Amino acid sequence: MPKKSFWTFALALTAFCLVLLFAGNESVQSQRREVTPQDLQRRRDIEAELQSIAVVERKLMIPMRDGTRIATDVYRPKDASKKYPTIFVRTPYNFNFWDVRNGAPRDLSSELEAVKRGYAHVTMNERGRFFSEGNYDILGPPLTDGVDELDWIQKQPWSNGKVGTIGCSSTAEWQLAVASQGHPAFTTMIAQGFGAGVGRVDGFYEQGNWYRGGAVQMLFIAWLYSQQNQVRPMFSPSATQAELIGAARAFDLAPQLPQVDWSKALRHLPVKDIMKAAGGPNGVFADRMPVDTGGAMIAREPNDRAWYKGGLWHDNMRINIPGFWFMSWYDVSIGPNLAAFNHVRKTASPAVANQQYAVIAPTLHCAFRRATENTVVGERSVGDARLNYDDLTYGWFDHFLKGENNGILEKMPRVRYYTMGLNKWQTSDTWPPRGAQPMTLFLSSGGKANTLNGDGALVEVAPAADNADRFEYDPTNPVPSVGGNVCCTGNAITAGAFDQRQNEARPDVLVYSTEPLKEGIEVSGPIEVTLYVSSDAKDTDFTIKLLDVYPDGRAYNLDETIQRMRYRDGYDKPNVWMQAGKVYKMTLSPLTTSNYFAAGHRIRIEVSSSNFPRFDRNLNTGGRNYDEAKGVVARNAVHHSKQYPSSVKISVVRNMISRGEGR
Repeated sequence: MPKKSFWTFALALTAFCLVLLFAGNESVQSQRREVTPQDLQRRRDIEAELQSIAVVERKLMIPMRDGTRIATDVYRPKDASKKYPTIFVRTPYNFNFWDVRNGAPRDLSSELEAVKRGYAHVTMNERGRFFSEGNYDILGPPLTDGVDELDWIQKQPWSNGKVGTIGCSSTAEWQLAVASQGHPAFTTMIAQGFGAGVGRVDGFYEQGNWYRGGAVQMLFIAWLYSQQNQVRPMFSPSATQAELIGAARAFDLAPQLPQVDWSKALRHLPVKDIMKAAGGPNGVFADRMPVDTGGAMIAREPNDRAWYKGGLWHDNMRINIPGFWFMSWYDVSIGPNLAAFNHVRKTASPAVANQQYAVIAPTLHCAFRRATENTVVGERSVGDARLNYDDLTYGWFDHFLKGENNGILEKMPRVRYYTMGLNKWQTSDTWPPRGAQPMTLFLSSGGKANTLNGDGALVEVAPAADNADRFEYDPTNPVPSVGGNVCCTGNAITAGAFDQRQNEARPDVLVYSTEPLKEGIEVSGPIEVTLYVSSDAKDTDFTIKLLDVYPDGRAYNLDETIQRMRYRDGYDKPNVWMQAGKVYKMTLSPLTTSNYFAAGHRIRIEVSSSNFPRFDRNLNTGGRNYDEAKGVVARNAVHHSKQYPSSVKISVVRNMISRGEGR
């Protein structure tokens, strides 16, 4: 088994957050899982070894240009005759060196491993979190904090002037925008599960996973419950470093919020009051705040100017450093993430463009290391999806931060991706894989595609006549989210692949399937869905799921998307409304996957108007939605004919055998 490393630290921070979303309590890292006496002794042994080989500096308070001080811990080799590259981890999560609830050091194995390998390890809290001063906003803006932090590291007498960043989720998402600032010390980044750092890119306006197709992704409501603690205890600015270290053994400044049943709490209307109804603190979700973006996130539109004032990266912000990008098929935003990777490859200088590499695993958000010999994602087994991530990430850092000629760039494919169904790692020099070809399937039915037992089909030629499929969408009875490409919703959704037949029994779910495939098909790349729709509502939503249907009927979800109709002409354009009886063409944001549909399987899409609480419910009124408590029933229809060629365009790869690789 590989040694634990800074990768473990980065993923552990994220894992803590996921546990806490249901608990509503960020400081329960230790007591929410059993910590054995053996665990505690191992931690003490790690601390003792760290103290013996490292210079340990804790609770440094590093001033930013506006005087706000950022809490910082540094671990570096004791040999002062050398200068060292820095592994820099910045996080909104609790990294207090002392586990105050178990009376022992926290697990510092990642810091120890970094020092043993000849690195300085620097961890900082974002502004407004724990011991760091200031007001919190998502991704730790202003961007000048990142510049000032890199300045500080670069100027230390022990620094060799090269800094690499690593982290997953919120510990990764800030990296992109700060990388675009062009600081000379920022040498390389390893960003994992970084979707909430991507604002606008190549047609996606998700603004850090806040939206999908203009609908609100509700995960942030649960996540912010334990994050936006603007009214919080702080130590005196005059407290010394020694006093802060002593205090940290008794106080970690982590909030102890009541538990929330998010499966119920997210149903509250209006949406803007969900946090208040759950007993959460004021903050950037619904309240005006003294931060550059102004807060009040739920009241924004997808192209609101506030999205461009915080810590998000947008496609007009050039990244020109080597990047190692880690993604996963069942994360929140694989489409925008891959678009960001491709965008940097197109816009960086030629040399740096050739130093962008990607790994796409078949796992949940930041669950790369939890892959096993039999990796199960939700209910579906996807085989042995393990990789040696320590070898990959340390090899990367050794090359770029130490200048080692270890051949890692020559050994690695530009894109290593896992194909589910085929259950193997594959390689390509591009995404989509070179040779991927579009194949278009058209929606068809006799007008009764409702439910699994309806007559919906995916066919190679658009039907001649329009036998529209109709259903009622009632916001008080939305289609429940079963699994999905999601994280951080507490107990409201369990992410991953699950059999969707329970939803396919509903009359407000349209089901379109191919006949059983005579030959297997690898679908790797974007999936573009175009629908021709109508409604008697002024505004409504349409949702899509792509599924792999097994011969025994199991229907596993692969990816999902949604489109709020008022934004169908573009997120940077005025809202447009629907008129009863009129048919509108609408193209949803692309889905993305890599899945092998074996012979005998079917390709299926579901169409509906809700996927809740994955996305917020459209109340169908044409109002602002976030401040409304009552909706109306929408009578929606999907049209399909030569005149209205509703379709799904998939990316088919034929030469899969030649691209396979061993683990």
